Amino acid sequence: MTTLLLFGSFILFLLLSLPIAVSLGLSALVTILVQNPISVEAFTQTMIQGLNSFPLMAVPLFTFAGDIMGRGGISKRLLNLTSVFFGRFTGGLGIVAIVASLFFAAISGTGSATVAAIGTMMIPAMVAKNYDKAFAGALVATAGTVGTLIPPSITMIIYAVAAGVSVTGMFSAGIGPGLLVGLALIIFTLFISNRNGYKGDSVKYTLMDVVKIFLDAIPALLIPVIILGGIYGGVFTPTEAAAVACVYGILVSTFIYKEIKIKELPFIAFNASMLCAAVLIIIGMSSGFGKILTITQVPTTIANFILDLTSNEIMILLAINVLLLIVGTFMETNAAIIILVPVLLPVVTAIGVNPTHFGLIMILNLAIGFITPPVGANLFMASQVSGIKFDLLARAIMPWILVMIVVLLLVTFLPQITLFIPKFLGVPV
Repeated sequence: MTTLLLFGSFILFLLLSLPIAVSLGLSALVTILVQNPISVEAFTQTMIQGLNSFPLMAVPLFTFAGDIMGRGGISKRLLNLTSVFFGRFTGGLGIVAIVASLFFAAISGTGSATVAAIGTMMIPAMVAKNYDKAFAGALVATAGTVGTLIPPSITMIIYAVAAGVSVTGMFSAGIGPGLLVGLALIIFTLFISNRNGYKGDSVKYTLMDVVKIFLDAIPALLIPVIILGGIYGGVFTPTEAAAVACVYGILVSTFIYKEIKIKELPFIAFNASMLCAAVLIIIGMSSGFGKILTITQVPTTIANFILDLTSNEIMILLAINVLLLIVGTFMETNAAIIILVPVLLPVVTAIGVNPTHFGLIMILNLAIGFITPPVGANLFMASQVSGIKFDLLARAIMPWILVMIVVLLLVTFLPQITLFIPKFLGVPV
């Protein structure tokens, strides 16, 4: 009865178009008043304790750093550099957009920021070279999904806190799936470009041009090296790395590239705070929501029910993938992680799936939700920065979704893709 009331009221509030955080809080409050699984005071304390987390401090810091770097000319330098190496090939501009997204994802930590930074410049450039406009928009929207996979990823931090696993382990585990997504997108881009005759950039670079572009891009290229090298080298924690990224981003954007003025920094900080406020409110409410689930043993009940139906690992993982793909189409990613991790993690650990590996399965599923209509945050961002109608993007994105699902299946059933790099680096997972 408690489970039905909790989830039923939550779905009802969502259908009434209330924000997710409000829906979580109200459904928990209704359940407390009717069934009294915990006191209101205990719910409030759990909500506050859910936010009292050192790793969570990295979320606003990485958001601030990513915003600075997106505005500070770093994406432009990365695009210039990748154009030198890949721009002249058939489909080269599409490859440039994908490779630049991989680099920028290792800086910004979010998918929508990657789409905005790369799409603003690359979609018009591709259209100017006779690429289909909807194809260009769908390509950039899909490439932006690597923002949640390539470390440092804010989504990985949320999962690590919810699942009680190492943030560093999640970061290192995301490298393999992130690179695999990039490779799959490049292969598909080459296939479509060869079929449709999408030519590369006709610009010819002299040796002096190459040297100049490379030197100009060095400060941008050093950002992921400093952040990830410092984390994996044990110099600082992921949260401390986020603070270092903020300081370095300010220095590069204001004093080296000079595309941000110091007086703009308070506005950028305020903007980052507002973006994170909604996420952190969801996390707090979800912590209280999860406390009710734990006390009423809902995760254990669901795990036992699923395992009674089948103990076949393949069938269970396929069913979970289908569930997560559906959830990703309408629910905010961070809320989905915090709500579903307590429910699904006992199921997958019971069949021997590594929690860090499952984290990448979950994040990749929800990343596909970024490009799946009717919500599709990356689709909306690509539509906004390019002026392409959303319905055109929704049709053009379907082949890209299939490519992502193929990658998802590989990551799901080949855990080596996820766990090889953490084991190689000696990072606990």
